[in-house]
Amino acid sequence: MLIFRHTTDLPAAIRGCAVALGNFDGVHQGHRAVIEAAKDAARALGVPAAVLTFEPHPRSFFRPDDAPFRLTPWRIKARLVEALGVEALFELRFDEAFSHLTADEFVRQVLVEGLEVAHVVAGYDFVFGHKRGGDMAFLRAAGEQHGFQVTEVRPVAGPDAIAYSSTAVRRHLQAGEVREAASILGHDWEIEGRVDHGDKRGRTIGFPTANVELGAYLRPRLGVYAVLAGVDEGTKTVWHKGVANIGRRPTVGGVSERMEAHLFDFDGDLYGKHLRIRLCHFIRPEMKFESFQALKDQIVADSAKARELLA
Repeated sequence: MLIFRHTTDLPAAIRGCAVALGNFDGVHQGHRAVIEAAKDAARALGVPAAVLTFEPHPRSFFRPDDAPFRLTPWRIKARLVEALGVEALFELRFDEAFSHLTADEFVRQVLVEGLEVAHVVAGYDFVFGHKRGGDMAFLRAAGEQHGFQVTEVRPVAGPDAIAYSSTAVRRHLQAGEVREAASILGHDWEIEGRVDHGDKRGRTIGFPTANVELGAYLRPRLGVYAVLAGVDEGTKTVWHKGVANIGRRPTVGGVSERMEAHLFDFDGDLYGKHLRIRLCHFIRPEMKFESFQALKDQIVADSAKARELLA
């Protein structure tokens, strides 16, 4: 998959594509329906299939003081989109200038002059342009004017008849309901980052941990999770079972949230490596313990529970 951060001077092989539009935070099953519709259109027309999204998320631009909310920062989003089999991903920078493009300017400059689109696909609630001036009706009219086709994808719902949405995923994660979140996403929710040096207290009680800052990620329910941890080894990712705490570490007076993961039966050096953590099961909420021995005893119990859940 080719990744572009612009829509000017594109290779001829990419222009004339069928493109799916959206933020796609989470790349959940509703998003996948939009992308699959773009792939179907691309096959029918014999053109490339592409996805166009925005970084940073427009909500981050317009409401920078909001609590962290991202489900899939750009690297994970790109990996999930690539796995769906599209030829190109356009990650356009959402900045002050871009935010002032009118809906008509977005269509003309990005879709028509840049991509030379043959077909545009978006969800029923997609809006775009300065002050949300464009919607699907606007896009259909623009398609008639400029000669591209438009497909509107209606809501996709699960067995409970509730539409899949990023908001629903966030709500489940904040409640510790990781299996329910995964059912909407179509995959386990994942946090990734570079392993940095912590306070090394875990080593003193026999449970060394890999520490990853949460950054812009949504804060799920604070507590202990059974996890799968992916360690980059050259060009492949090697997965290990483990247990992770996401929280403030009240027993040692911590104040900021971070993730500390202990990998079972792993004896390597993780400092500086890129680590992927998939939350598989919620075990318990974060607690404050009266002593390190009490903390150690609980970690032993948590680890046993995690092994059982991941077996």
